Amino acid sequence: MSDWLTAIENDAQASVLVTVALVEGSGPREAGAKMRVSLDGQMDTIGGGHLELRAVEIAKTMLATGDTQARLERFALGPSLGQCCGGVVHLAFEYVDASLHALLATLRERRQQDSWRLTALDGEPASALFDAAGSLIAGSGEQAPDTFSRERSTHVAQGSEGRRWLVDPCLAPRAHLTLFGAGHVGAAIVRALAHLPCNITWVDEREDMFPAQIPDNVRIAATDTPEEFVAMAPPGGSFLVMTHSHALDQRLTQAIMEREDAGWFGLIGSHTKRKQFEHRLRARGVPDERIAAMVCPIGMPGIRNKAPAVIAASVACQLLMVWEEAAAAVLAAPLRLASASAPPRRRTRAAIHPL
Repeated sequence: MSDWLTAIENDAQASVLVTVALVEGSGPREAGAKMRVSLDGQMDTIGGGHLELRAVEIAKTMLATGDTQARLERFALGPSLGQCCGGVVHLAFEYVDASLHALLATLRERRQQDSWRLTALDGEPASALFDAAGSLIAGSGEQAPDTFSRERSTHVAQGSEGRRWLVDPCLAPRAHLTLFGAGHVGAAIVRALAHLPCNITWVDEREDMFPAQIPDNVRIAATDTPEEFVAMAPPGGSFLVMTHSHALDQRLTQAIMEREDAGWFGLIGSHTKRKQFEHRLRARGVPDERIAAMVCPIGMPGIRNKAPAVIAASVACQLLMVWEEAAAAVLAAPLRLASASAPPRRRTRAAIHPL
């Protein structure tokens, strides 16, 4: 799901990691977007256009001259760059030396766990990786600040000694979809979500329906008791039901409705199918507000084409809207990594403050 991270882990070629550190106003990508640049090319994108072209030039100059100093560059997206976004983008450039390469390899292994990455933008090169408890797990812990804000997305902060640091949350995908049904539409949805920040549990009774190759973010569950995977889904997880059997769809719908902590729930079908299911659910005592939250038919309003790929694109848009809203709520939570009661983990006791 993260080409820049996969490429760095698998390729020993010298490279520079470019991160969108801060966006003021409108920009082509959000803070935290990244690309990796080598002398031969690049992986991923920070939004294209002249901004990306200029960033690639800077990164390749660093590689050609052996310049290993991390830096923060400011770009106004106006006439000088030929872009009309009108905002200001700050980009962090990091030379991927052996130390940073090892840190990113650790980060790649932790893609299903929350991590926070700190890189010094002034002075001697220094970078560190922390887990969700604030414990150092890789990098230069002696130089990194003790405390830093968790409630913000990627940003630049300043330590009490005046040194600037890139604070880069590398969070595990919060979005989880339990998808019931391995038919044409189910397979199309898996393909549509293959490169998006989510994890999918794909459930069907028919093992031979699953393709030989599946994306990295998908886990296959071939089972005769698919209802069990409703209970196994994480709190707030999304559900999508599209099996080969209306009777099975009904059982799965009932099980999902019984979970008070279930997230978004979509059921493939027509308005007529919805009415039938509503009647049966009410007869079983399901509250009206739970029934009203069921999304059926699925897909964005106004899209009527029923080709599997079209349905998949439409449903992917629905899910992204739900998941982005949930992700924004997580970042808004006023939590911090370090606390006064936490045991000291290094000699330096420098606090860090957002700029």
